[in-house]
Amino acid sequence: MKEKRMLLIVNPRSGKTQSRGPLFDALGVFSDAGYLVNIHNTAGPGDATETVAAEGGKYDTVVCVGGDGTLNETVAGLMRLEKPPVLGYLPRGSTNDFAASLRISTNSVRAAQTAMASEAKKLDIGRWNERYFVYVASFGAFVRSSYAASQAAKNALGHFAYILEGMKDLNTLRPYQVRITADGERLDGEYLFGAVCNSTSIGGLMKLDPERVVLDDGLFEMLLIPSPKTPIDLNNLIMALLNQQYDQGGLVFRHVSSIHVETEEELPWSLDGEYAPAVPSVDIENQHQAISFLLG
Repeated sequence: MKEKRMLLIVNPRSGKTQSRGPLFDALGVFSDAGYLVNIHNTAGPGDATETVAAEGGKYDTVVCVGGDGTLNETVAGLMRLEKPPVLGYLPRGSTNDFAASLRISTNSVRAAQTAMASEAKKLDIGRWNERYFVYVASFGAFVRSSYAASQAAKNALGHFAYILEGMKDLNTLRPYQVRITADGERLDGEYLFGAVCNSTSIGGLMKLDPERVVLDDGLFEMLLIPSPKTPIDLNNLIMALLNQQYDQGGLVFRHVSSIHVETEEELPWSLDGEYAPAVPSVDIENQHQAISFLLG
């Protein structure tokens, strides 16, 4: 049997509080499956993207070991290849939203075993102007929380780190006047928060009903939270979110393939929990079934 080649992209800063033993055991799983594994430890932001773009085409499979941010960079590198290899994922971050949507175990050995026993499945990827995102592009309130929390806080506190950072924003919550066109529908208005996602979890804080999320249908799930005008409006919004009733409480929920967003304000954005610069105009497009993932 011809030996297969695997590039393992490892973020050494993710999951520092976790034992390295399961990761070494996962390497044994890959070796037993016939892979010659080359390990690359990322040196800093952007390194995963550049490494995968330069070297990924030489491999049969690329496996990302890290959190959502590392996965984002790995996918960005794959999207620069004419024929990207299959992608595997061993989640070792603090929230692992996308892994939760895919039901990928946070136990590295189990995740490796599942990947090696599975068929590759093509999933949608998002394009945000010239950048890519795996599962969510969001704007407005609380998006700063996902990238402002320190890595040390994420490692120690997990989801709670995001909540702590979000609490700091409560006194500065403000609506943003945005002009939105989603698949031809105009949705201009004042919004506290907006998310265009391909996941059942956003930032580890907001959950979407799995029955309403399909990861390979060429459509995003778009959720917009309008600015409440009265205390009753605010209460209705909170109850609708808590109960995952996204067609109630004034919430705007759509399945869309393309979105155009314009604003004259400084609108904060986050891609897969990582900072994205505020720009006056954003085009978001669904890259239908762009990457093949090894899933269970």
